[in-house]
Formats: sequence, structure tokens, C-alpha cells
Amino acid sequence: MKRTTRRLLVACCAAFLVAGHPTSGHTQLGAFKKKADEALKKKNVTDSARAATPMAPVMQGDAKVWDNYDFVPGSKVIFFTDFSEDKVGNFARRLKYVKGPVEVVERDGIKVLRAIGPSEFLVPVGKLLPQRFTLEIDVLAPPVGGMSRTVQFEGGSRWAANATSVNVVWCPKGTWIEGNGKNMGNSTVPIPEAMQPLVIGKVAHLRVLMDSGYFKMYTNERRMYNIPELAFRRDSVIRIAVEGAEADGKALYLTGIRVAESDVDVLYDALANKGRWATQGILFATGKAELQPESRPVLKEIAATLKQHGELKILIEGHTDNVGAPASNLALSDARAAAVKAALVADFGIDAARVTTKGLGDTKPAVPNTTSEGRSQNRRVEVVKQ
Repeated sequence: MKRTTRRLLVACCAAFLVAGHPTSGHTQLGAFKKKADEALKKKNVTDSARAATPMAPVMQGDAKVWDNYDFVPGSKVIFFTDFSEDKVGNFARRLKYVKGPVEVVERDGIKVLRAIGPSEFLVPVGKLLPQRFTLEIDVLAPPVGGMSRTVQFEGGSRWAANATSVNVVWCPKGTWIEGNGKNMGNSTVPIPEAMQPLVIGKVAHLRVLMDSGYFKMYTNERRMYNIPELAFRRDSVIRIAVEGAEADGKALYLTGIRVAESDVDVLYDALANKGRWATQGILFATGKAELQPESRPVLKEIAATLKQHGELKILIEGHTDNVGAPASNLALSDARAAAVKAALVADFGIDAARVTTKGLGDTKPAVPNTTSEGRSQNRRVEVVKQ
């Protein structure tokens, strides 16, 4: 995927600028710096610095750790920014400023949004949030002494957590919900101590899936909430508040924000009715064809469909945006499509004869590449019925 990567930062940044972004303090850029350097080397090569998908993950992990991870990013991108098109020293132009000391800075060649005090802004989605959508925020958080309001988000332009809406609060030590009968006392979910070093000074991926009232939230691979009924206001903006400090090592960085509408299509039904099915839930390491563990939910769905329908044969297509050299985009997309097939065969027992692959690079955009959202949506993998 690349999202198929990218959160380009994807893996740290290339397309996402942050899937491996600056860490807090002088060492806050440790693992991130390495990935940033890789991204810079590929900067003009293609969306190789921005994986074939929206946001790129940084964590590598044992597949078993991800077995219960079921987040699939929405495929119709409503809003996307990785700050790569913003001017250093300015506020991010895709967002709407509300208050606080927050601006775009450059860390090791990667642009990120930095907050050095309590700050607030709005994510404009252009229309009321759909009933089924996903929200992804990549954050590089500083150390905290206890439960704190490192990142907050809710539907609407102002804090109004009540019976009809909720405010979700996250920090490296846990998360809680305010409103709709919930509060810090009855909704707090801690992040295990063993996991905290992975979300302090490193990019943590916050992912939210809403399906009508159904609410799921994840920190990296860990599911924090699985709530059947939760009031999250559908508005044309999402309010995000963050807390950082000016002291060394206390700044907070955001490396990417993505909002997308989720498809209702079941894979087999889409293949039967339309002949193809697109996903941005297959992620790759930045500029590489190395599948990330976040890809497992989609790979499992493809494998399950093939096992359930023994007559089905498919073509895996890899697609990129138009950033970079066309030849590099084509080669990268071809290698990524092949990697998907290899995983289906090796990890899920699918007969190799039932799966063919093809990389199309930027030659078949799903939408125009004229906006960040368009380029994000074009970084995708498609499954085609043969």
C-alpha cells in the first residue's frame, strides 16, 4: 500500500513526512533521521519518497503482534497534508489556524508542523463528515509526566463535548473520551509501559475508524477503543488541539493528517460488479517494495476472498502519483505489486498461478494529480478480476 506507503513520511516521511519524523529533543530525530536521509536521496526519484499510498508506517513488527489489528484506511481521500508543500516559518496553509505557537519547521530536510505551546487548528473537510470515515494523525510527542492533553480531536469548530458529541484525548501514556457520558474517570485506556518508548520521541500513528456510531481507535498496532455506539459529530471541520513546550525536547510535531471516506464495497462484490477494487490499506517502506505490517488486514481480506471463491483469479496493479520520474514510478509500482503477490503466496498460502501483477506507475490516475488529496488517492493498489 503505501498507504503504499507514505504517510511519506511514510515510514517516515517520504510522503508522509512523518512516518518517521523528528523525534523530540536533539535525539528526537534518531530513527526518523535515518529514514529522512533515505527520503531525501530519493526526493527526485518519485513517489518512491512517498510510497504508493497515503501515509507510511515506521514500525516493523512480528506479524503475530498485528493479528488483531483491523484498521483499513478509507479509500476516498477528503483531506490530506504532510506539510511538504508548506513554507517553513508559516502556519500550514491547508489547515485553519485558531490559536497558539504553531508553525511549519524543517527537521533533517523534512517539513513538519511544530507546536511549542498549547495550540489549536481546524481540519477543513469541505463537507459534512460521512457516516463511514477514517482519521489518521501522525504525531511525534514529547515525554509527559502523567496523563496529559497531548493531542485532542472532535467534530466541529469548538470544544463542545456533551451528550451529542465527544472529544477524544491522547497522550503517550494513554487516552480518554469526554462527553456522551464518558470522562477521564470511566473511559481512560492506558498505553502499556513497555509500549511507551515507541510513542515518545518517535512518530506515533493515531488511527480512528468511524462507521455511523461505531468507533475504533488505534495507537500504532494497539487498539485502544472498540465502541459500538459513540457520538462523534459530523461537521465540515475537525478540531485538533495539541500541547508542546518551548523547552528543549518538549516541542510536539505533527507529520501528517489524513481524512478519508470508507468504501462500503465488499471485495468480492466489487470484483463481481465493477471488475476491480482499489485500496490504500497496503503500505510499503518509503521508496521500497517492503510491505509493512499494517497491510495485514487488507492482505487477509484478499486471501480470504480467493480461498472462498476457488475459481477467482486476480491481477494486482500498483499505482503511484505523478511526483518524480515516470520510469522510477513505474519500476516502484511494479515491484510493489509483485511484493503483494509474494505475501499472498508465502504468508497466506495462495496459489501463485491465481495471481498476476503489473505496475502502472502514474499512467492511470484515479483522479487528477492537481491536489494533495488527489495525489494521495492515486497512491494505491488495485485488485482486478481476471
